[in-house]
Amino acid sequence: MTSLAPDTATTTAEHRLTGSLGPGPIVFMVVAAAAPLTVIAGGAPLGILLGNGPGYPAMFAAVALVLLPFSVGLSTMSRLVPKPGAFFTYVGYGLDRRWGLGAAYLALLTYTAVQVAVYAYLGFSLNMTITALGGPELPWWLYTLAVIGLVGYLGYRHIELSSKVLGLLLIGEILIVLALGVAVIATGGAEGLSLAPFAPANVVSGAPGVGLMFAAAGFIGFESTAIYRDEARQPERTIPRATYAAVILIGVFYTFGAWVLVMAEGPSKVLEIAAQDPGAMVINVTAAYLGPIGGAIVNVLLLTSLFACVLSFHNVIARYQHSMAHAGTLPAVLKGVHPVHGSPSPSSLAQTVTTAVLVVVLAVAGLDPVLAVFTWLSGVATLGVVVLMALTSLAVMVFFARHRDVVGSVWETRILPAVGLIGLVVMTALIVAYFPVLVGGGGALTVGLIATVPLALAGGYAQALHLRARKPELYADLTDHISA
Repeated sequence: MTSLAPDTATTTAEHRLTGSLGPGPIVFMVVAAAAPLTVIAGGAPLGILLGNGPGYPAMFAAVALVLLPFSVGLSTMSRLVPKPGAFFTYVGYGLDRRWGLGAAYLALLTYTAVQVAVYAYLGFSLNMTITALGGPELPWWLYTLAVIGLVGYLGYRHIELSSKVLGLLLIGEILIVLALGVAVIATGGAEGLSLAPFAPANVVSGAPGVGLMFAAAGFIGFESTAIYRDEARQPERTIPRATYAAVILIGVFYTFGAWVLVMAEGPSKVLEIAAQDPGAMVINVTAAYLGPIGGAIVNVLLLTSLFACVLSFHNVIARYQHSMAHAGTLPAVLKGVHPVHGSPSPSSLAQTVTTAVLVVVLAVAGLDPVLAVFTWLSGVATLGVVVLMALTSLAVMVFFARHRDVVGSVWETRILPAVGLIGLVVMTALIVAYFPVLVGGGGALTVGLIATVPLALAGGYAQALHLRARKPELYADLTDHISA
């Protein structure tokens, strides 16, 4: 689960980025940001518990099948827009500045929601780990606030973890999941190996819309391949290949990892076991099949995966707010840059304070860090990103309808984007329909959480209207500022 990675990193760049990246390195960077163990260990048990039980692995495959045709239109349009980047960039160019700013605020909501969700899970995991080692049992939110402080320090001073370290941790995450898969396959699992997770009766069991929600969350960030366009070798071929490869590899890996989890416990028992302790399910399964050392390795890698995830989100949101402040859509104080560290320090500090306040509010409300905070906010983030992708599909179709002279086949510019749009609209409808199951009922709570998505979109749209009426010079440059 990762950021949408807006292309704000080069807002102050004086020169155009250059490079010779091929599809492989780009796909690696995208998958590295996807925190795969967070998705398998954090999201999959909840997808099984709250979603469609043993049929959950099929949801990853279903999401990948929807995103592939969507990716075709996205990649085709990325060759033509001046500054390809995150979803709101395409919405701004394909529809107009009003919808683009609305999408920008919706993206900000999405980033914030998923960041707080992961922070809560990280606080829970730290508490569980330290308690298991004989340490004191403290409230999850104390650990979360401590991590927020550390991340805020790193972000304020522009200190980033080495890409080599992150790369090694990513390889470790992948290898431990593959090792667990080999062990489960070698032993035949709890009830024998089967394709039960893909049986129609299991796929539609329980709450498939909730399962779809958790599966879709795992793909957040796949489209960030487009931001490497200026650094890619033969970008017209490299970027589409990297995008398709990212969708396929993420889809296959997550489908396999979730299938292994179901086989390890058995299709008939996996739902019951997930209900006992979803937060520790993957650690317990790994310990059972790979021994205590394997369980310990998964625990450590899960913590590093979660930490890398929240640090990435912090940096993205800080720079995103910084960019929006330059566009005149957020307070001017967020435009500041630290004179020594060269970081967007005011925006980073604001991001730290905002996140800490949200965590304190959630803690005071007495919400469970996994079954409430992580689950509910992951749902909001997923609904937000699916709506963003649907808007982007529509923007792609409108863009090519207006530019019929551009190079591109009917399949690339019309048919496949339409197929992707239909799939995303269906996904949105399913997520909304099953949202009450995600939050455990509560009509007011369900409506309130869902409403944040259209409200964010409407807020940005309304601000764009205000800028057009009162500050037309800012409105005229809006798309370029936000996408820069």
